[in-house]
Amino acid sequence: LKERISFGGCVEKKIMRILAGGKKAAARSYEGLCQLLFPLRCPVCDGIVWPWGEKACLECLEQLKMAVPPWCMKCGKKLPAQGEYCPDCRKKSHEFIRGRGLYEYGSAAMPIYRFKYGGRQEYAGFFGEQMAEYLGDFIRGVGPDALVPIPLHRKRLAARGYNQAELLAKVLGRQLGLPVSSGFLVREKNTRPLKYENAGDRQNNLKKAFNIAQNDVKLKRVVLIDDIYTTGSTVDEAARTLKAAGVQEGYFAVLACGAAFYAN
Repeated sequence: LKERISFGGCVEKKIMRILAGGKKAAARSYEGLCQLLFPLRCPVCDGIVWPWGEKACLECLEQLKMAVPPWCMKCGKKLPAQGEYCPDCRKKSHEFIRGRGLYEYGSAAMPIYRFKYGGRQEYAGFFGEQMAEYLGDFIRGVGPDALVPIPLHRKRLAARGYNQAELLAKVLGRQLGLPVSSGFLVREKNTRPLKYENAGDRQNNLKKAFNIAQNDVKLKRVVLIDDIYTTGSTVDEAARTLKAAGVQEGYFAVLACGAAFYAN
């Protein structure tokens, strides 16, 4: 009887392994079919990705310039020479503790524009995985309770159809095994586009733009996720709102940082 039970158990385990392998094979086949019918676009050139199976054309990757040291120890902007802080962070007190960007903005401006305004949601897979690979140590080192994407106002979300920061956060969360609190922070003020405004106008535009929607959720340490860091006005206002709700430490990670500006 013991031999029968043992034999039956072995057969059952083999069957389960075969079924599990079948599911994986089916998943791979489904993914392959989706790529055949709906081929991925390269985030850099926006053409069909080559070679097949990649998320970006291998020959295009060198066009994206990673942010490498020396960078500002506060906001992560590229510094033209050795130093600790960029001019902005030397003269301005920020609400966040520290942040990092993946790319130099100039090299990634057009890909980010298409990702943000051109409906290229599929770029999130590539960008999120790149952020996890190169900024993962920084994010893990923070030890956040959650990743919190910078939210869009409901009208802008309805018009665009998605929040690019939330898409990035979800991929990052999966890659790093971290929770994503998408509904924790909300944007109550439908601010004007910030890209043509100076730092002072941006700061005024963003006053009281955010609020906390989930007062029952208690977070002590978070990493804000967004696409671009320029003057820091958006991250500062979001971090200020989080502090008022009891969050003790706010950090950020973005796809790209603008360059540090040095006046002559």
